[in-house]
Amino acid sequence: MTQQHSAIAAPAQTPAKAKRSDWWRDAVIYQVYPRSFADSNGDGMGDLEGVRSRLPYLRDLGVDAVWLSPFYASPQADAGYDVADYRAVDAMFGNLLDADALIRDARRLGLRIIVDLVPNHSSDQHEWFKRAVAEGPGSPLRDRYHFRPGKGENGELPPNDWESIFGGPAWTRLPDGEWYLHLFAPEQPDFNWQHPAVGDEFRSILRFWLDMGVDGFRIDVAHGLVKADGLPDLGSHEQLKLLGNDVMPFFDQDGVHDIYRQWRLILDEYSGERIFVAEAWTPTVERTANYVRPDELHQAFNFQYLSTDWDADELRKVVDRTLDAMRPVGAPATWVLSNHDVTRHATRFANPPGLGTQIRLAGDRALGLRRARAATLLMLALPGSAYVYQGEELGLPDVVDLPDEVRQDPAYFRGAGQDGFRDGCRVPIPWTREGSSYGFGAGGSWLPQPDGWGELSVEAQTGVAGSTLELYRAALAARREEPDLGAGDTVEWLRAPEGVLAFRRGEFVCVANTGGESVTTPAYGRLLLASGEVTEADGETKVPADTTVWFTTRP
Repeated sequence: MTQQHSAIAAPAQTPAKAKRSDWWRDAVIYQVYPRSFADSNGDGMGDLEGVRSRLPYLRDLGVDAVWLSPFYASPQADAGYDVADYRAVDAMFGNLLDADALIRDARRLGLRIIVDLVPNHSSDQHEWFKRAVAEGPGSPLRDRYHFRPGKGENGELPPNDWESIFGGPAWTRLPDGEWYLHLFAPEQPDFNWQHPAVGDEFRSILRFWLDMGVDGFRIDVAHGLVKADGLPDLGSHEQLKLLGNDVMPFFDQDGVHDIYRQWRLILDEYSGERIFVAEAWTPTVERTANYVRPDELHQAFNFQYLSTDWDADELRKVVDRTLDAMRPVGAPATWVLSNHDVTRHATRFANPPGLGTQIRLAGDRALGLRRARAATLLMLALPGSAYVYQGEELGLPDVVDLPDEVRQDPAYFRGAGQDGFRDGCRVPIPWTREGSSYGFGAGGSWLPQPDGWGELSVEAQTGVAGSTLELYRAALAARREEPDLGAGDTVEWLRAPEGVLAFRRGEFVCVANTGGESVTTPAYGRLLLASGEVTEADGETKVPADTTVWFTTRP
């Protein structure tokens, strides 16, 4: 007898897992980019009240926590990652009362709130930096940043050869002749973490937001706070690489770990299992594991996984390496496919492999969506915690054809460094089929939404069998109910055809076909969920190309 199953099967109706104090070990955390999520006042810019109004949607989606990208007072030179006041909300997003109401409503709905923290650099409009510039050379406030005299006969050359991540020199010269360091935009001067006042200030900032009730912090550029002594040229770094040391003099220095040990002591004073999440770009996943040792941070983003192509062999390697690296330090692995800095995976996977995480090609959108759905089920089946970027549950592609005149990514205008195409993943998400901004707000949107965006909206997909939104809802419900999904640190790999990943976790089995042809595998049990149409007959399952299937051997 042959049975064909739709893309979504009902999750098993079993008792939910017991609520654990270490919720973060298998949490699904949803990233909200506030300016692009929901606009409450019709000014075209998302805000905290807009986020608050959509919290019931996130609860019903089935996520555990919400991570908010920066909403602090900022000139917005880098979309809020240039902070002028860490204890204030920027007027475009609301005020501290709005933040308090959001945190309270989230708690009432059973959601946790994680806020972004930006400790590597401030805005050039931060009071410290403005006073340091105004007071001139010799000001004690200049010691809280990296001010240096230049090289050359008249100090006309930068103090070293470091380059900004956004392109060009990492140094800007002031009219008084001194230079200051900025690893990102000139409007983002780097703090000097060797100065005690910097550490004191951020410990105070942590307590401010913890007292407000937040459940944790995502630490921006967690690998960048400490620079090598003497700020040596990269030329000398090239010599170090020959000796096998691939740690850059301005990134992933061992001194950052002392900072996080101090921060962990503060966090552990508070009840409710508050957490730290590191954005730590490191040469290897083994170096990333250093950030999540038991007395430091709780999680670190798995950029190695995010950067892996849709290929069974490569995916298996990065899964094994991640689990092997995290196991000795007792930290959960994390899995992520998209965020506010990279091309959405529905577009990445629509293009040939090897193009990296910034792509300006639409590609085969049907293929990209099929692979994105399959990749999501694979990610959610792996042991540990998973991150979902707003709109991926709708299957949104990147908007790759934005006119140059509407782009706002600062890296786009620098002509070097990053590609500058991050605007494509930041276009406001659609909530309704119709309306000036498809339900985002009453006054349009800060980045233009493409025609047809409404057909991908929450309204258009809700209750529609086989839609990407309903696939996410079913997958998150099954993940909560299935005892073998979520936390853990191992998978049991099963024999599978070429191009196929198959693994067991207790009574749960995941099969992901990354190849270009259908394959036949054993029917490992009762079908829980599938990202596409599958057929079962005579104890076997026909799995189409770019499809992931979940099974359980439980009754």
